[in-house]
Amino acid sequence: MDGSRASWANTTHDWAGTVDTVHLAQIRQNPAQFAPGGLEHLVLEVVAYAADEARSRGGGRCVVTLHADGSLSVKDDGRGTDTRTDEHGRVVKKPVMATKDLRYFDLPEAERLPDGHPRRGMSVVAALSEWLIHTNRRLDGSWTQRYEHGVPVTDLEHVGCDGTTGTCVRFLPNRALPSLCSSATRDPARWSEHWPELTVRLKDQRDDVDRSAP
Repeated sequence: MDGSRASWANTTHDWAGTVDTVHLAQIRQNPAQFAPGGLEHLVLEVVAYAADEARSRGGGRCVVTLHADGSLSVKDDGRGTDTRTDEHGRVVKKPVMATKDLRYFDLPEAERLPDGHPRRGMSVVAALSEWLIHTNRRLDGSWTQRYEHGVPVTDLEHVGCDGTTGTCVRFLPNRALPSLCSSATRDPARWSEHWPELTVRLKDQRDDVDRSAP
């Protein structure tokens, strides 16, 4: 979609914003409130977006990978994060990482994740991660961008198309968060029960375990 950014409808995030430092700081100052239970909640915040895509398309898949360096990634087969061109010819991606999700952040009663806690949005993951890399593949182009503590530290960097679409979010959670490793190895089948349109597969590269939901 081209045209004035002011004409773009705000459905999940405010297109007029890029980085909301006050919002990110609020999350970092209250990790127990925004990531109760630690790592599993961060993973579920990301998987929830894959579930949104699966629901809109009548089905979808995602792979959650626990990497040997302590980071995690969630990769889905959706359409990719909405990316547009403004009236000045500049590429603009929806600011999902560094601004609040308008549907959930200030309305914690709106949706509960499988862990029973409120959904707040992807910015919670970005703010509570040492670093996060967002790789986006769409039919009209692919790019990647790196964040540190929720703030982008690179511009959108082009990556070659590989014939697929979807989003991969890889992040290293803040090491101060409690009980990280144990909670992330729970059976992902219950996540698929919560989101029946989404098939979730869990790969643990720390011990070469592959757990797939039936």
